[in-house]
Formats: sequence, structure tokens, C-alpha cells
Amino acid sequence: MTVGPGGGPAPVVVVEDHEDGAVRVVRFNRPDARNAFDGALYDAVTGAITDAAASSAVHVVVLTGTGSAFSAGQDLKEMARIVTGQAGPEAAKGFRGLLDAVGCFDKPLLAAVNGVGVGLGFTLLAHCDLVLMADDARLRVPFAELGVPPEAASSYLFPRTMGWQRAAHLLFTGTWMGAPEAVDAGIALAHHPAESLLGETLALARVIAAAPLDAVMTAKRLLLATRSAEVAAARAREDAAFVELLGSAANLAALERFGSDAGS
Repeated sequence: MTVGPGGGPAPVVVVEDHEDGAVRVVRFNRPDARNAFDGALYDAVTGAITDAAASSAVHVVVLTGTGSAFSAGQDLKEMARIVTGQAGPEAAKGFRGLLDAVGCFDKPLLAAVNGVGVGLGFTLLAHCDLVLMADDARLRVPFAELGVPPEAASSYLFPRTMGWQRAAHLLFTGTWMGAPEAVDAGIALAHHPAESLLGETLALARVIAAAPLDAVMTAKRLLLATRSAEVAAARAREDAAFVELLGSAANLAALERFGSDAGS
């Protein structure tokens, strides 16, 4: 367990302000679980994004992770508890709340992908405005392998961003995508050595933060307007498919198979 000040558990999200608060870093902080999303992390990240949206001082938000992973996606141990009824239906609300907060966030949202991004650790990037990756970072969406459908509107955003065939290949096979390929596919803007990744991302954030906030927010809203209806429709279709497939024999077998390596 990661230990925080005073010997207590460390917060699952660490918020750091730069440039007099104009640039806010939101750091996923469950390194022992490869920053997998459980209820606490969903709520904490959603809260951090909501707070940044409401603050006139914050111009740009940067998402990144602690340790060797950006995020391993959904905590599969928690998913297993949901499937088996050990966790109530409210446990699934965190995922939807995070996507709602990200989808309406009207300021620039950047990602510094410091390590592996799996599942939501990949699909979340399609909702970010600018993504920078470490040279050795890799991305993967093992949905078919887990017996579940695509999530987070990736069934729409992936083919829109990278083209149908690349998207289909990733979603059907769960193959890894390295940083150079992610740049080539339009998922990321650039990749850098791991030791300079956050510095490069903060330098880009500073340039954006120096522009008038009203103008940048207007540009962000106009960009979101080009896809907001399609993203909402894709999420609704995916949610319906999850209801059908979650808890199926294939899903249960996959959760049992990967349980020893999943989440926390």
C-alpha cells in the first residue's frame, strides 16, 4: 500500500498546481494497482475535473499517472464484485460520472501518458485534446478478450480518429499500440523520453494557458460541438451492450482467468 503523510493511506489522486494555478496536474495515484480505476479513483478524478472546470484560475488540466502506468483501466476485481452482486449498482456510476465530467469539460485537457494505458487508460485519451506519451508507453483495449463491448464512446471515437481498419484491429484483437504508432494514428501528438515527458507536457500547457481563457474555452466548446451528439449516442449504445454482455459466461470466465493480475 502506498502510504501518505502521517502514515495514512495516500490519496488516490494528487493535484498539483503550476503557473500560479493556471495549469493543474491531476495525477492518478494507485501505483500498486497500476492506477486502475475503482470507485474511489473514479470519484476523485471526477471531483478534480469538476473543481478545475469551476475555477477561473485554472486554464489547462493535465492528466498523468504515478509509477509505471498511466492507468490499467477498470479495476477488474471491482468489476467482478459488480458482476457477482457483491457490489451494488451504484458501483458502476463512477465510470459514467467520469465520462460526463470529461465530456463537458470546456477547458483544454492534456494527457501525459507516462506508462501503459489499458482499457479506460486508452479510451480516455480519445477525450483529451492533446496527448503526449513516453517513448516506451503502450496502449491496449482488451475488451473482446474480457467478453465486453467497447467503452467510453471508443466505438465512435477510435474510427473517427485513426480510421476504421486501425480501430477494428485494436478493438477485435486487443493488440498493443506503441507510442510511435499512437502518434501516427492521431491518438497522440508526440512522444518523448520518459524523464522529460511531464516537462514537455507542462511546457505545452504553459503556452496554452498564456492565451486569453475566454478565447480558448470558446474554441474548446466549438470543437466539442462537432461530436458531442455522436459521443452521447455511442455511449448509449455501448451501455446497452454492456448490460447484455456483462456477467455472460465468457465475461465470467475472463474475469476468473485474469483475476489474479487485476486491479488492486
